[in-house]
Amino acid sequence: MLKIFSVYKGLPRSVYILFLVQVVNRFGDFVLPFMTLLLIKKLGISFQTAGMVIMIGSMLGIPGAIVGGKLADQIGRKKTYIITQTTVALALIPCAFVKNSYVIVTFLLVSTFFNEAVRPSLSAIIADLLPADRRQAGYSLQYLGINLGASIGPMVAGFLFNNYLPMLFIGDALTSFLAVALVAIFISESKPSNMVEATASKEKAEEGSVFQVLFRRKQILIFLIIYILYSMVYTQHRFSLPLMLDEVFTGTGAEKFGLLMSINAFTVISLTVIITSFTRKLQPLCNIIMAGILYAIGFGMIGIVNSLPLFIVSTIFWTIGEILTATNFGVYLANNSPVNYRARFNAVGSLSWASGAALGTSLIGKYIDMAGISAVWPLTFMLASIAAFFMILLHIHSTKNKA
Repeated sequence: MLKIFSVYKGLPRSVYILFLVQVVNRFGDFVLPFMTLLLIKKLGISFQTAGMVIMIGSMLGIPGAIVGGKLADQIGRKKTYIITQTTVALALIPCAFVKNSYVIVTFLLVSTFFNEAVRPSLSAIIADLLPADRRQAGYSLQYLGINLGASIGPMVAGFLFNNYLPMLFIGDALTSFLAVALVAIFISESKPSNMVEATASKEKAEEGSVFQVLFRRKQILIFLIIYILYSMVYTQHRFSLPLMLDEVFTGTGAEKFGLLMSINAFTVISLTVIITSFTRKLQPLCNIIMAGILYAIGFGMIGIVNSLPLFIVSTIFWTIGEILTATNFGVYLANNSPVNYRARFNAVGSLSWASGAALGTSLIGKYIDMAGISAVWPLTFMLASIAAFFMILLHIHSTKNKA
């Protein structure tokens, strides 16, 4: 059993520190998961207004990621992380003491903006510290840390939400400060010099705006466009799946959905190391192709099953696809990004994922109105299959170019 964990052996100390940072950050991510309940139940905001606030928060995440990526590439990963994560914490503290709902919402939106600005710097550090053949292990370890923290944090957050609401904000801020301290003390600045030659030709520094460089890297641009389909399909686990369960299991759909989300979390925690160990020698694009196939099977079968055990099987299939995607997406971007644009390309990757999630709710919502919830799953099968097919074509094209 311990041999499986050898995939994480021999990584730089900073990568292990970042694993702890992710656990602490996600354990203390108390406010965001309870945002809707907080706005409606505690602040007395209407459903319509709460929806607007959530939408604005989601939209703020896009410029937040872009700003965070630009800062990380220009002033350094460590500095950017410390500035943005500290701002997240500082924006949450007033929410514990003020009573005005408008002021609280304003600070929450500020926190949301900077929360997204944090992510590109963390991903860039992993890419900076590890050679191409070890990056999957590095991203896998961070993904495992995120899920370990997220598996415990919501239980604590639920208790605080119901009994000690001010501590919801203070606890979130304190864990952010702890994560900042870990980075400040134990992690050195990793930003490579633009003048330094990258070891791989695809990682050599370039000049121009991020979009000029991106259009020169057509392979990444095509990859991110295809990836939108992956995101559209994956987001159905939280958008269409609860509706489907409510239709199949009348009256107990919410309970069944909670069970499947627990199985999703357990699968991620228990299988991430094993899957990383078995797929580490495969190219990232091959693993992402497999993820698309698993999405097609896992989500596609939802339309033809009506028993809880088969819904559990479905969840395990698409969760393995989630693991493969999460542990290889950053690797593929890093291996094909200029060394001086790593964080910004990561931010554009976040934009690709966010675009797919937005389309996956807005367009699929309209589709459900027209065709019904059962019609969603043949569509997800088709979209995931098309996405995997185009990834195969991209892989073939990339392999020919290397030859």
